[in-house]
Amino acid sequence: MKHFLLILLVAAAALSLTEAARIRRDEKYTTKYDNIDLDEILASDGLVDNYFKCIMEQGKCTPDGTELRSHIKDALESECSKCSDTQKAGADKVIKFLYNKKPDKFKQLQEKYDPDNTYTTKYKDKLEEIAGS
Repeated sequence: MKHFLLILLVAAAALSLTEAARIRRDEKYTTKYDNIDLDEILASDGLVDNYFKCIMEQGKCTPDGTELRSHIKDALESECSKCSDTQKAGADKVIKFLYNKKPDKFKQLQEKYDPDNTYTTKYKDKLEEIAGS
């Protein structure tokens, strides 16, 4: 009986770990803000500055800015694996805009979120593709 109970406990633990791994793998960022008009934001220096200050932790954040800021490090580490297709396209659009039109802001973000150039190196080809398109 003890062996059966031990086997049952081991099986239950293995099942719990497998389920926890599946949940983490299926986890996605909220899509609540996927309909925000990025073109409108990028066309306004004031809005760009407000979001930039939020992300740099130098100013107040809108709810969507807070959400974005909370996921930047994880998105960089996980290659945006939890991002929706809309979020990936939006990230590409914003990266291209900052890299080409606001290089000083791009550099500051890079210094804050990638001080060791880990992601700059990792995503070098992707950045060149985005920035040149």
